[in-house]
Amino acid sequence: MAYRNLDLLDKKILNLVAENARLPFLEVARACNVSGAAIHQRIAKLTSLGVLKGSRFVIDPEKIGYETCAYVGLYLKNPEQFDAVVDKLKQIPEVTECHYTTGGYDIFIKIYARNNHHLLNIIHDRLQPLGLSRSETIVSFNAVIDRQLPIPDDLVDEDALASEVTE
Repeated sequence: MAYRNLDLLDKKILNLVAENARLPFLEVARACNVSGAAIHQRIAKLTSLGVLKGSRFVIDPEKIGYETCAYVGLYLKNPEQFDAVVDKLKQIPEVTECHYTTGGYDIFIKIYARNNHHLLNIIHDRLQPLGLSRSETIVSFNAVIDRQLPIPDDLVDEDALASEVTE
């Protein structure tokens, strides 16, 4: 597991950038009492380990006209077509998440639509032709919690911590 390669500095960096991904590296360096170059190297390490998956601006879908958010459970006529269906889902820009899950659904997706009529068109015209036996749709009225996960206290590798103390 990649987290075993992390130390206290990595954890501090993760807490800072999780709170504000736009925080300049020099401010992160000051908060961590290390050089800007050290932060650059640590961010590169965390990215190469897959701990950090880049940074991006998050666009509020509602502010650009997507007023309906829905979660749709898909039941495939032929579950062995999973990969082909996922490839086709990637071509539908309104599909923003796709999950392979336990339970009854073969695939669980998140869709943003301009309104309920647009959602109906997506389901009828774009999803049904993918080979669905049926689907179940849940419309979200509002996301009342939307946040990053906290950095766990036990994230730090004890061996890495011990080597830091002896250096």
